[in-house]
Amino acid sequence: MTDDLLEETLLPVPEGYEQMNWSRGFGRQIGPLYEKRGDGQAYTRAFRVEEHHTNGMGNCHGGMLMAFADTAFGHVVTMAYHRYWVTVRLLTDFVSAAHLGDWVEGAAEITGEEDGFITVSGKIWVGERTVMTGSGIFKALGERPS
Repeated sequence: MTDDLLEETLLPVPEGYEQMNWSRGFGRQIGPLYEKRGDGQAYTRAFRVEEHHTNGMGNCHGGMLMAFADTAFGHVVTMAYHRYWVTVRLLTDFVSAAHLGDWVEGAAEITGEEDGFITVSGKIWVGERTVMTGSGIFKALGERPS
């Protein structure tokens, strides 16, 4: 759980990122998560690999990377259509490891849409190194409140 993390123990957050306000549910369990908004619909989601994200080798657990990819890739639906969404399919390829202390970033772009199903292509990275690539299909739901 993230409620035992003290702010003074966290490493600095890169400029432009703000902590996401997920105070309940699954986002609270895997966080803290961060977001940086760009021009228009551009965004990047991020997190720092903390102890509670690691596997037995001290690397970021694959399940954490999958959960993060889900939030980072699906968020493009929110940005483009201002709608809630659910994941229909998420395919990922692990390319390299994220290590304890790494700042992990991710984003996606829409590659297709049909009948409310939105296909995306995404990437997760640390600095210049790709950690994961993937694609997903997300179902757009009701409109999000402003």
